[in-house]
Amino acid sequence: MSMLIGEVAQQTGISARMLRHYDRIGLVSPTERTAAGYRRYSDADVQRLFRVEGLRSLGLGLAEIPAALTDEHFTTRGMIDRLLERSRDRLARAQELVSRLEQVHASEPEAWPDVMRTIGLMRGFEAQDASTRQRHALSLPDGDGRDVGVLVEAVLREQDPNAAGAMAWAVARAGDAAIPLLTAALDSPDDDRRHRALRALEKIGSPAALQVLTALTEHRDPLLRARAHLARGRSGDAESIDAIVELIVLGTGDIEALEVLEGMAASDDLAPRIAHALAAAAASADPGVRRRLAGALGSLSGDEAVTALRELAEDLEPSVALTARALLHAAPSQRATRAVRPAPG
Repeated sequence: MSMLIGEVAQQTGISARMLRHYDRIGLVSPTERTAAGYRRYSDADVQRLFRVEGLRSLGLGLAEIPAALTDEHFTTRGMIDRLLERSRDRLARAQELVSRLEQVHASEPEAWPDVMRTIGLMRGFEAQDASTRQRHALSLPDGDGRDVGVLVEAVLREQDPNAAGAMAWAVARAGDAAIPLLTAALDSPDDDRRHRALRALEKIGSPAALQVLTALTEHRDPLLRARAHLARGRSGDAESIDAIVELIVLGTGDIEALEVLEGMAASDDLAPRIAHALAAAAASADPGVRRRLAGALGSLSGDEAVTALRELAEDLEPSVALTARALLHAAPSQRATRAVRPAPG
């Protein structure tokens, strides 16, 4: 059974104009003609037509379709892979354009000079050379919060540590105006983006930024949880002691964790609790961790720290015992030992 072009157009929904174009470029040409010269499409022609439309609907261009139809090495999976890659690239470009427009919009431009200023700032942060991006961040004027959105987006994308540090410094100079944007980035699915937002908030260091940081103790990201507990510890929150001790156990940020505990231990109320938490962790830890915990106890003063070190001085692991014994004779534990030693009879 064969059909004229009008019938094909009616049944397939493809316009007669497009059918003629397919014929003109040799993509789908009817194999039959009437005596009057009209195009007649065979069943095989219609099947080819449907295949062409299917490939077009997947995003394949007209110039690519003939090879897809005739190449014996052509595979559907390979075509889908190429189309996926192409579509992702288009999506990324579209998202980049949306991001640019949002940044310009967020700067609340009142005239074209404002728009051009924002675009110039964005281009500076998109320079290929990291040192150029770094200099650009350092050259920004103090207290200009008009383009804080551009600045925050730049620091969230930056991979070079020096440029990122300069941008974080510029964000800190912008102050609390950057906090809502950075807070939103803490829930990003991208690990690096979350961690850059965290570092920028820590750089700001204002009460408002600290409030955001200390609220992250239940966050799904372990780094954000750890930094939240350290921030709480610096403010003297005893509820974070166990979590900070755990950082020493894990050996992740243990030096900073120890510094925070030392600061907290300056409080007579918290020092015993800290020593108890360190001793409890040592009871079930492996030798390497016990040595670290002994070192932490050795940095504390007070009876509880001395008692815990004495227990570790009898540890079956020689390296742990030697570490604890050495620390018992070193400040500040030595001072605590002398304070509790009975006077000579």
